[in-house]
Amino acid sequence: MKHLVGISRVIVGVLFIISGFIKLNDPVGFSFKLEEYFSQGVLDLPFLMPYALAISIFVVIFEVVLGVFLLMGYNKRFTLWSLLLMILFFTFLTFYSAYFNKVTDCGCFGDAIKLTPWESFTKDVVLLGLILILYFGRRHIKPLLSLRARQIIALASVVLCIVYGNYVLNHLPVIDFRAYKIGANIEDGMEVPEDAPKAVFEYAWKFDVNGEEKVLVTNGDYPDADGEFIGVETKEIQKGYEPPIHDFTIEQQGEDFASLLMQESKLLILVAYDLAKSDYKAFEKVKPVSDKAIEQGYKVIGMSASNEEWTNKIIEEYKLGFEFYFTDETTLKTIVRSNPGLLILEKGTITQKVHYNDIEDLEFN
Repeated sequence: MKHLVGISRVIVGVLFIISGFIKLNDPVGFSFKLEEYFSQGVLDLPFLMPYALAISIFVVIFEVVLGVFLLMGYNKRFTLWSLLLMILFFTFLTFYSAYFNKVTDCGCFGDAIKLTPWESFTKDVVLLGLILILYFGRRHIKPLLSLRARQIIALASVVLCIVYGNYVLNHLPVIDFRAYKIGANIEDGMEVPEDAPKAVFEYAWKFDVNGEEKVLVTNGDYPDADGEFIGVETKEIQKGYEPPIHDFTIEQQGEDFASLLMQESKLLILVAYDLAKSDYKAFEKVKPVSDKAIEQGYKVIGMSASNEEWTNKIIEEYKLGFEFYFTDETTLKTIVRSNPGLLILEKGTITQKVHYNDIEDLEFN
């Protein structure tokens, strides 16, 4: 039991630190995932949506700190009960998502590691088992270092998490795991290899044969059946390859200009997924920067999921010298964790990306 507790202690502690740090690196992204959970049709807790960012920051810092506490053997009773309650909640949440197919990605490891709902649930069941081993074998969890040293490390872990979280909130994630990271080419990210696995579907064909309903299952071909056709149900039994970048469009008046704009050698893009929620002081800094870019031969555009009324209002109020295009809100949230944020592209390749607090860092060649 002693050795089992020791192994479980290391696995659980390290996993909580890694999982928490990945989400702490991108708390805005984790808050979007929480909003998805809080939305109607999932947990139906819309009153929590305005607090999603605050909750995300607390949860990820708590997750990292619990991992550190466990490895040090600090405040054992508090740590074990917190781990147990947290994993019980996450196990319920991932089971609910998987069974009812509510949220297709739990966000457990942010954008670094994508897990299916059932994979997330399985991971949480394994962690629950390990944490139960720790709880029932808690007498074998011996503290490391002196009490004074443990207190210093515990306090330092909390402070460092708060400082790091504050930095990425006011700038951008230090490590970018998304498909739109600097150096990525958007068009390349949308390509599907010729040998990529295709989606496999199962079709249940229903026929009325002499007054009785008969079901014939095929993988697509219309079955040879004597009877009156009633209907067909389609089920995806194997997912096909999905490129890292999909559903990427840059539309205006119903026409997609993405392919054309991705050929621009000098393209500056202002991304604001929701202009109603944007930091409006940022647009005061956007004006001189965008004007400078235009003077130096850059094509400048805005991308937003807001309607034309909002885009016209922002253009008029801040005297912006460029037009807005429509792009899906989820895509824009993925591109940059800033509302607004700015990117520079060269023939579809992202060369620079900044938070609105770092607009002055943009360099024009």
